[in-house]
Amino acid sequence: MYQRILVPTDGSPVSEAAVDTAIAFARGQGSAIVALSVAVPVPAFQSVEGAIAYDPGPQAEALLEHARGCVDAIAARAGKAGVPCTTLTCNALDAARAIIDTADEQRCDLIVMGSHGRHGLSRLLAGSVTQAVLHYAPMAVMVLRPPPLPG
Repeated sequence: MYQRILVPTDGSPVSEAAVDTAIAFARGQGSAIVALSVAVPVPAFQSVEGAIAYDPGPQAEALLEHARGCVDAIAARAGKAGVPCTTLTCNALDAARAIIDTADEQRCDLIVMGSHGRHGLSRLLAGSVTQAVLHYAPMAVMVLRPPPLPG
């Protein structure tokens, strides 16, 4: 049913769990994986009006190197499972837009991603890349939530 599955990762445990699921799903479907890691620079400062000062400086290469490591790890895991995998990295200020644009450019028919499960004030302050992808992506999106905390 799905031919190309985009798997965005930031290297976090939540996104890594989504990678495992995506690889297993792709293997069962006979699909290919497109692994994407978006290097999102930290703004130098943000004003109350919403303007952001951005100076990529030396952090850009370090962020891209981390992104390359994330997608290379996915490619290795996919290879062991016999799943074809393409790796991509990019710099972007808007990770959700980069994910959606990449899925479109790569002709992916499914995006599989993790959600950190933030809610309340932390979600408001941190924003939600997953929520934006769910809202704007023209293709199917599978969201995997972290397991509930014991207690």
